[in-house]
Amino acid sequence: MAASRQLLVAAEHAARAATELLRGVRPAEIRDKGNPRDLVTEWDVRAEECIRAALAETTPGVPVLGEEGGQGSETSAAGLRWIVDPIDGTVNFTHGLPLWAVSIACEQNGVLVAGVVSAPALGWWFAAGLGLGAHDEHGVPLRVSAQPRLDRAMLSSGFPYDRATNSDNNFAAWEHLQRTAGACRRLGAASLDLCLVARGWLDGYWERRLKPWDIAAGALVVAEAGGTVTDTRGGAFDPHAGEVVATNGAIHEELVTELARVPGRSSQTEIT
Repeated sequence: MAASRQLLVAAEHAARAATELLRGVRPAEIRDKGNPRDLVTEWDVRAEECIRAALAETTPGVPVLGEEGGQGSETSAAGLRWIVDPIDGTVNFTHGLPLWAVSIACEQNGVLVAGVVSAPALGWWFAAGLGLGAHDEHGVPLRVSAQPRLDRAMLSSGFPYDRATNSDNNFAAWEHLQRTAGACRRLGAASLDLCLVARGWLDGYWERRLKPWDIAAGALVVAEAGGTVTDTRGGAFDPHAGEVVATNGAIHEELVTELARVPGRSSQTEIT
């Protein structure tokens, strides 16, 4: 637990640096990554460089798995690795919609031990350490909702960048749960979807075909806020597998059951 606390402090230090860098900025350079829906800006790159520099100060020698600057599989001698998304929700960011976030997580030997998600344009802050609980921007503990019924629950989800050309696009699950759940929303930033479950503003979230930097930090925040986090079949959660169901716990089994009823559901997870 002491190690978790130290790593959480390091994650918070890096998140604050990136938050200050990004507060109030608007991108001047916008390009895609081979798909017009998958965007990157100069601020994605600058923010990741800022985070890497801050982490190097506090945890020298610990590798960083980042969306923009490197996707290596190595870990430190102690089994540590940082997982970083400098701007989760870049499409929102490019449009001036404030639903985007800095996401920083640390795993040790495959176990998530620290995570911070900051939404600079909204002043939101979510942080958690393994065994330490989760807290918001004021240090107030986070707690998931108590909603026990899926038909009254508010859920969120998202869709892959190739949704127009790939039939594995979450459309069927979205339609099914629009009919089954109380309400469904699409925010466009997986890290914030997860943290809003932790804060009790959403009751559940599901998505597939994600990257580890999208969901690692937020998943720990949910778990430390008393929620349940699994894969889409109710099995053990692994951020590198690219799929997640995160809920308040009370609706978890019912949500997983409903996802299993979606017609034509793929039997395998594909990460893009």
